[in-house]
Amino acid sequence: MPQRDQEIALLREELEMLMGERQAILRVVGAATALIASLDSKRLPVGAVEAADMVATSINLLPEETLQDALAAVNAEIEEDAPEA
Repeated sequence: MPQRDQEIALLREELEMLMGERQAILRVVGAATALIASLDSKRLPVGAVEAADMVATSINLLPEETLQDALAAVNAEIEEDAPEA
């Protein structure tokens, strides 16, 4: 049984490490999302617009729940544009 206990302990450590990495990645994604949402693409250099578009495209591929987790990780909310009258 000691080997099984050791395997369980190793798996627990690995899972805890992965969960920590997930939290770090969520913070990065949340911060990037908030940054991209606040940019005015008309005022950015072309290279920056292309990079922002690449980040935004990657973010848009995330499941909604993951994106919400990322925003929550940095206490950010994305305001939707009000419809123009």
